[in-house]
Amino acid sequence: MTKGAVALVLHAHLPYVRSAKPGSLEEDWFFQALIECYLPLLEALEQASADPEQHPKLTIGLSPTLLSLLSDQDLKQRFPQWLNERLALLPKADPALRDGAEHLAAAIKRHKGGWQDCDGDLIQRFAALQRQEVVDLLTCGATHGYLPLLRHHPEAVRGQLRTAVREHQRLVGESPLGIWLPECAYYEGLDRWMRDAGLRYAVLDGHGLLHGRPRPRYGVYAPICSRNGVAFFGRDSEATLPVWSAKDGYPGDPHYREFHRDLGWDLPIEELKPLGLDQPRPLGLKLHRVTDHSAPLDQKRPYEPGLAAERVKEHAADYLQGRRRQLDQLGGAMDVSPLLVAPFDAELFGHWWFEGPAFLSQLFQQAPQQGVNFTRLRDVLNSVGQLQLCDPSPSSWGQGGYHDYWLNDSNAWIIPEWERASAAMVQRCSRGVGSEKAMQWLQQAARELLLAQSSDWSFILRAGTTTELARERVQRHLGRFWQLMQAINGTTELPEGWLEEVQTDDRLFPLIQPLDWAPVNPSAPPIYKEPQQSGAPH
Repeated sequence: MTKGAVALVLHAHLPYVRSAKPGSLEEDWFFQALIECYLPLLEALEQASADPEQHPKLTIGLSPTLLSLLSDQDLKQRFPQWLNERLALLPKADPALRDGAEHLAAAIKRHKGGWQDCDGDLIQRFAALQRQEVVDLLTCGATHGYLPLLRHHPEAVRGQLRTAVREHQRLVGESPLGIWLPECAYYEGLDRWMRDAGLRYAVLDGHGLLHGRPRPRYGVYAPICSRNGVAFFGRDSEATLPVWSAKDGYPGDPHYREFHRDLGWDLPIEELKPLGLDQPRPLGLKLHRVTDHSAPLDQKRPYEPGLAAERVKEHAADYLQGRRRQLDQLGGAMDVSPLLVAPFDAELFGHWWFEGPAFLSQLFQQAPQQGVNFTRLRDVLNSVGQLQLCDPSPSSWGQGGYHDYWLNDSNAWIIPEWERASAAMVQRCSRGVGSEKAMQWLQQAARELLLAQSSDWSFILRAGTTTELARERVQRHLGRFWQLMQAINGTTELPEGWLEEVQTDDRLFPLIQPLDWAPVNPSAPPIYKEPQQSGAPH
């Protein structure tokens, strides 16, 4: 058996896209992730753990907003009908696509059965895998707030982290020890607030370790410990590139399923009207293969499931052989067991890369013969001795490696809005409130502040996709925040039924604690002014 191990780390996250309207675009995001990623991922892990010849190990972060969606009873009730509607559309596909349509229909029916068997309680299936020591469940920022851009008010960072830990413990039944930092983004001193929330380890991009002080002796191939007692693992680019790259990696293979060609674009609009749609849009029904990267979508060839399955086996073998060569080379040069940390967005496996869950299954099946061990991050920390003391470098795994993807001409207007709202929240929490009703308002204001801080909206604004939706979400949550703060201050009254409507829309984090925003420096003077127009960009 090769010395050392591979730590696969997945980050499962969606913004809080709950919608009261069935069939909404936001609801589609969640349901497509369920059927394409989370259900297949659970199936792969449960099947591997049931085989005594396999030893599956995986670290996976479940963001608090995703946990909130997974636990939402309304969404659970709507999901089976959403599946039935898509099953009804598959037979309407071109007969030349029959093999792909039948394969997809069988997968949907299988995962629908798995959903019904657990009454839609995917959280407890993940929790059971953690109890079996198959997975290590991490948390994230409460709403995936980009923490380096919130640092001016450390109370905002503390609110993101404490709320996340509290929600994870409530829904999973166990407090998390590790965190997937949103966008793997780190700044000096963040480890203080991680430790404050009870978090003991996280993953950074490689340069977060390699540019640390002092430079780590083993580079990214062993964890380090910061001066505040938090461990950090570094991403190994060689272990991630074959899976991550859609162009040069496995997902771009001509036999794999094409992501961008969807039956929702191809069917006549009359066939879509029963779904309440008046214009085409992706439905998660993809029946073509990549074919050739340079081929236009209308020239993509039909998906052939058998050929794709063979390529999955070959690619899993290739990946394991590459990791074994890496570990053998490192093992001869290191006096500790080398570790290869390979972090990915979970949605890559199944959503972006349809064959991804089958690839994971093949990794676990073939690993014993290939002599490769998989491990969880918490198991690494439990087994290693003293870690090198090293302060990580500011970094992220976003484009450019630092913070410019979330702070640029397209989204910079959000930052002063966060600053002003955070300052108001801290000042109000330093003064307290005088009634139970005002406390309810303050709790809802905290939710709206967290939701406005979601880095997903900044990402969408920078990427240029569904930008109006992203802008509307930020302004909606900031507008609600300021209306609640003005009600607490007695400068306005809430319209009848308004609070109930807002609490129905944004009903996550029932245990939220405004004291998490209590001033770090109580003697600091007030530094905010209420905006003239709530939530508007400047």
